[in-house]
This record gives sequence, structure tokens and C-alpha cells, in this order.
Amino acid sequence: MERITQVIGQSSAFLDALERASRAAALDRPVLVIGERGTGKELVAERLHRLSPRWDQPLVTMNCAALPETLIEAELFGHEAGAFTGATKARIGRFEEAHRGTLFLDELGTLSMGAQERLLRAVEYGEITRIGSSRPVTVDVRIVAATNEHLPERVNKGSFRADLLDRLSFEVVTLPPLRHRGGDVEVLADFYGRRMASEIGWVDWPGWGPHALDILTNYDWPGNVRELRNVVERAVYRWEQDGPIDAIEIDPFQSPYRLRTMQGSASSAATPVAAAAPVVLEEQPAALSGATDFKGRVARFEKELLQRALADHRFNQRATAEALGLTYDQLRHALKRHELLQVGG
Repeated sequence: MERITQVIGQSSAFLDALERASRAAALDRPVLVIGERGTGKELVAERLHRLSPRWDQPLVTMNCAALPETLIEAELFGHEAGAFTGATKARIGRFEEAHRGTLFLDELGTLSMGAQERLLRAVEYGEITRIGSSRPVTVDVRIVAATNEHLPERVNKGSFRADLLDRLSFEVVTLPPLRHRGGDVEVLADFYGRRMASEIGWVDWPGWGPHALDILTNYDWPGNVRELRNVVERAVYRWEQDGPIDAIEIDPFQSPYRLRTMQGSASSAATPVAAAAPVVLEEQPAALSGATDFKGRVARFEKELLQRALADHRFNQRATAEALGLTYDQLRHALKRHELLQVGG
């Protein structure tokens, strides 16, 4: 599937952001795309280019955070041979590569003040000067920039140029995080699940079971769509049973042998440790005196432990799971086994 088809969703918040981007695409003006990591800023930038009159010209992408500060200006504006150590021949920069097309600057907030000043001149006057040259080069480039930082606050702190922000923010498209896109988790999980099933050769798509859907829809997704995609694809390829997929692992690093780096010693070592210390009760639960067989006493002890932990954490299941040294998935299984899923609800 083409990447452009991955810009999917049905929530009003997401569709409103896409509509704003689509309307701005036809105008030959800068656009600033704001959003948390994993919300699809690069895909929206691609949409802005494909729907613009420049669609048949180059779309050049530069991640401003991927290069050291000393090389960013050379990457943006190019350099002449001998301009600095290692510059054995002349090289055009991203602005010249994007001539008559679109230049997408990702992680804009990481640009140094010097690079910001030269970028401002390029945007305002349509000309750049290669490092080591005194001759300006005229370029016709539309700028689309993206960041996960609040740039007006950066301006107030003096770490971002106000005049550059004014120039680049003709239109600002703010992408909503996945936790505010009601209903889109199910849509995206189905899309990425089907695609992964096809990739590994499944004939039919079994869909998601109720337990898996419950986990997917109740998680906050700090990594947004990128994190959801990883979780979904991992669940699909690991599933080896018939019927709907009903097992989800949010944290792939969860393990009783999780490595812990030893601090403060000359030889840093890593040793396996348990995921959490065992919970110790301050008093003996009543369940121990009321049961006569081993399994019954263990079951009653576990149920009382869960009830007390839920109450101590105001029935917040994620906080309860963390306190008990369990994953959210493991806690939900235990609550279901003891018919406690509705407790506190």
C-alpha cells in the first residue's frame, strides 16, 4: 500500500486537521504541522505536497535533529569545495534539491539560532548562499515544517526567532494525539492488523477478540499511531490460535529478566532482576482461616489481595497493576478470573 493511504481515521478531531491541511495545500504558503511523536506529521506534509500545484516536483525531506549543528547549514544550503575540512567537492543543499517543489523540515525546533537566521533569509527572499561562496542562488521552494514543541514558548525563552515563526506559521495544522481521536484506535488496529495478516500470508482476517479490544481502547498511546502499529503487528504475527486475536502485549520489554544497569562502579554491569518485589501483607487476610484446601486458600488470598490493592489505588487498574508488579494485561486476566472487573466501576 502507498504511504499516502495510511493517513486514515474517522474521528472529527482528525478529520478537521486533515481538512485544514487539504485547504492549505493549494496555497503557495508555508505550513507548520504540530503534533506529538507518532501522530503522522510527515504523512500530513506529504499530503500537503501531493495536493498542491507542486505535486509533480520534488518533495525533499530533512530531519533537522538527525545532524550535528555544524553540518545542518551545509545540508540545507550546500557548500563549495574546500569550504571546510572534508568538503572535497561542491555539493548542493536541500533547498536547491527542492527547487520548484516542497521542502519538509522535520524537528524544526532543533535548529540553531544561526541556522534559523539563514533559513529566515531563504524563506523571505527566495535565495540561499552555499557555504564558502559569495554568490547567492535563487530558489523557488515551498516550506512545510513540523515540530512537537510549543514554538511560541521557545520564542518567549529566546531560543527561537519570532520573525521566523511568524514567517512559517501562515497556517498551523495541529494533529490530535490518538487518545483524543475517539473511535480511531479500532479503525487503525483493523487496518494495520489486516495488512500484517496479509504480509505473513493469512488467507482470512480473524479480527480482534473482546479482551484485546479492551486493552487497545483503554491504553493512552503516548507513542500514538506509530506505537499502535507496532503493538498491533506484533500481536498478529505472534498469534498461533484459531479465532479472533485476543492477546496484546503493550510493552515488548516486559520480562522477569529485565536488565538493570549497575550505577556508580568502574565496570558497569547488567544483571537480571525480577520485574517487581513481591507484595507483603501487613496482616493475615481472613481468607486463610476460611478455606480448607490449598487451592481454595490461594484463590481467596489472591482475590482479597486484588480487592485491597484496587481500593488502595482508587480502583485505577493501571496504578494497581504497577503496585502489584503485574502488566496491565496480567491484572485484567486476574480480575476477570475472580469476577472483579466491575469492582469500583
